[in-house]
Amino acid sequence: MALVRATRDAFLWCMAVIYLFAFSSFYVQIPGLLGDNGILPARVIEFKEVNSVAEFFRGKPTLLRLMPFLGLTIEKGMDLLCLLGILLSFLCMTIKSFRNSIEYGALWLLYLSLYQVGQTFFYFQWDILLLEAGFLSILVAPLNMYILIWKTVPYHHHDNISLFLVKWLLFRLMFASGVVKLTSMCPTWWGLTALNYHFESQCIPTPLAWYAHHLPPWLLNLGVTATFLIEIVIPFLFFAPIRHLRRFAFYTQVLLQIGIILTGNYNFFNLLTITLCVSLLDDDFFQKRKSRRSKQKSFWYRVADWVLTVAAYGYLIYILVKYFSLSFGPGYTSLRTKIAFTKTEFSDWLAKTVPYTIILGAISLGIEILVSLVRCWQSEKTLFRRLTSSFGVCLMAGVAALMFVVSLVPLSHLHKQATEDMWPEIKQIHSTVAPLRIAASYGSLQRYNCAVPYTVIDVKSNTNLMPQIKTWHRKLDHLHLTSSYGLFRVMTGVGGRPEVIIEGSNDMKDWKEYHFLYKPGNLTERPVFVAPHQPRLDWQMWFAALGNYQHNPWLLTFCYRLLTGQPEVLQLIKHNPFPEKPPQYLRAKLHHYHYTSPKQMSVKYSKVDWWTRESVNEYLPILVKNDQGLQEWLQQNGIFQPIEKVKHSNLLVKAVSTVRNYFGQPEGFTFVMSIFSAGLTINLISKYFHY
Repeated sequence: MALVRATRDAFLWCMAVIYLFAFSSFYVQIPGLLGDNGILPARVIEFKEVNSVAEFFRGKPTLLRLMPFLGLTIEKGMDLLCLLGILLSFLCMTIKSFRNSIEYGALWLLYLSLYQVGQTFFYFQWDILLLEAGFLSILVAPLNMYILIWKTVPYHHHDNISLFLVKWLLFRLMFASGVVKLTSMCPTWWGLTALNYHFESQCIPTPLAWYAHHLPPWLLNLGVTATFLIEIVIPFLFFAPIRHLRRFAFYTQVLLQIGIILTGNYNFFNLLTITLCVSLLDDDFFQKRKSRRSKQKSFWYRVADWVLTVAAYGYLIYILVKYFSLSFGPGYTSLRTKIAFTKTEFSDWLAKTVPYTIILGAISLGIEILVSLVRCWQSEKTLFRRLTSSFGVCLMAGVAALMFVVSLVPLSHLHKQATEDMWPEIKQIHSTVAPLRIAASYGSLQRYNCAVPYTVIDVKSNTNLMPQIKTWHRKLDHLHLTSSYGLFRVMTGVGGRPEVIIEGSNDMKDWKEYHFLYKPGNLTERPVFVAPHQPRLDWQMWFAALGNYQHNPWLLTFCYRLLTGQPEVLQLIKHNPFPEKPPQYLRAKLHHYHYTSPKQMSVKYSKVDWWTRESVNEYLPILVKNDQGLQEWLQQNGIFQPIEKVKHSNLLVKAVSTVRNYFGQPEGFTFVMSIFSAGLTINLISKYFHY
């Protein structure tokens, strides 16, 4: 196996960039989202006093519990944690010696601390994915004790093992994301028509999404087929012993993520997924010249390499033809695809495949461990170095084995047959290591009795779990060291893109609309590129439109802040139609949005507008600031709780306040990209001058 020194450095650099995006994006939104006068003030969350390290990790482990000892309020504490996260990630991005396990451990703890108080605005899969990938980056990063003298840590023999865990996470993410689309029984996914609605109904589309929406139907159907192939089938090539196949898997995954980036704003999620894909590469990918080992491959090795590669490509074509009925359309001007298997057949295949994924992962991990041990004795010259390197490999192997095993425990809950076939030893190991807080499973994703690897989705089998495992599951859930994933399970917006439009008035006759920074609202406004910034309010408004305000109680607080003209909250929206004085009345209506048509003969054609819309119904009845019911609800949820004041204005308090006063609440995308551009410039200068 090739070395992964450059691969490790590339992964750690990318993780630093992702952290930089995450912290800087959230920093500009703190006052309006979780600040003292925000939508969901974090100050209403009760924190128990911390007297020991053990108490710190109970409940919700967050550094914000320590803020009173520093003389900081919760809001100022969040500012401090974000600023520290920005600083540390910037240093890790620009200075190689800072890319060590201590720094990445600090970044993980900082983000976990913010996640624990994020409430509704942190209920996104990319947040828990960042926590899991961030924890793995602690294992991937070297333990550098020479930060102050600007030295870097050389390659370790166990780096292949730690990077395997990243690859395993990528496999779980992609495989589950593909499988849930079919186990959800969503007719658009089974009919290969999901992309006919996706580009229009996604949360924050880009301008290119308008054009993608109007692509020929056969091409959109082919896109859904390619998605299934990339997410369900190709991930098995992650573990292929042939470099060409792993690179092919890498390129296909990156191509999918780039397509999503070009048509939708999913903040740092797609970039984080690409970062995980780096684990599929080795140093030969990053080197201009091929390594000596690559040149010295025997003739028969190259023949076997070529034969297996062609066989793999041929099998992918076979899958397309047999299971997706790939064929040419009339006149050979298009391609037709159709799912050629039943839902029962897919469920049976999934039940049989789950155990094989375990075996495949276990064998791959075992090979990585054995090769690392052999390399210790082949490359190290002295006995002392061989023993110390072997000890490091064995230590990392133990950690990797534990992480791998406990990530399998949710798998035993997924399908009845998979539960019966699960090795008793794995269950025993899980119950043994659970007190060590190695991993946690995350939530139920769907209601059908089908197996989805690495996600707890079957209620019946989950009920039959051993009480001890369920107890530890509840206790460990808050650490998010391993989680379950499943994206775009059901396609929304089939009958039109739902949008909640908030309106204000002073006489209940003339209603004026509030427009948000990024989500669709104004029919003539062009969609924007905003990733890697995540406008969390705009995202939650999209989720709110899929339900009702009773299931989105934060919306009442948001409307109250608009009725009181709260400046911190108004900074989160684009247009305030009442700049001088807040309105007396507020309401919300549900509309269905559709893209305009490029065809002049269509009723949806327009030279100016990007959207058309029709009113559906009332979403939120008229609200007034002094409504008794609203006041009681706000009181019960702590919105009127007295704001804590700083008792002692020390140097730290002044520094945090000064930075906030200087930056205020700038536009998120500009702020995020400005910091990233500064770091990238330093990287380029350092590389040019060989610094």
